[in-house]
Amino acid sequence: MGAIDLAHVLSTLRTAACPANEHSRARVAAGLALTIYAGHTRDQGTPYLQHPLAVVTILRSELGVTQSETLLLGLLHDALEVDPGSEALVTHQLGEAFTARLRAMTPDHRLERRPKAPGDETRWRRKTAALPGEELLVRLADRIHNLRDLAASPNHERRRKFVRNLTEFHLPLAEAARPLSPEHGAAHALLHAEYVRHQQEVRP
Repeated sequence: MGAIDLAHVLSTLRTAACPANEHSRARVAAGLALTIYAGHTRDQGTPYLQHPLAVVTILRSELGVTQSETLLLGLLHDALEVDPGSEALVTHQLGEAFTARLRAMTPDHRLERRPKAPGDETRWRRKTAALPGEELLVRLADRIHNLRDLAASPNHERRRKFVRNLTEFHLPLAEAARPLSPEHGAAHALLHAEYVRHQQEVRP
């Protein structure tokens, strides 16, 4: 993939047909994404922005999400995790309510800018399980892409952890969320497919 620019981000969001106010807000969010994720890479060595763009694509193309604000949450879901110092900028550009939604989707130790400590994983699971429907859908799409991208990760412990968390937490969470909407049902189906695929990969 070549360099990601504003036009590419807006094309992924598919904002061309949106009302003017939504299109303007999407341009602001796209600019924030380009700024906040710039210079950051995933442990696979890929530009970080490729990940939230993939999450947006899953939300829109595979889960059937059409709400513009949900797609913007998908685009910026890792913004405060990657750069906690960007919170003031996000608030200034997109408002306190949007930033509060991002904070609810971000692990506490990232917000507090400290190393992960004992008990943080349990707190993060509780925080995720308490998310409202749209934020939870974004987090499930995030997990779907993370699982699909595991093969490119050089960190084998990370790979084992993601598969373990899928079995212990994310798949049961997605199962419980299925009645919320057809989109949540689709997310559960995709996560279950990832569970089956990873189980087949570890079989002798």
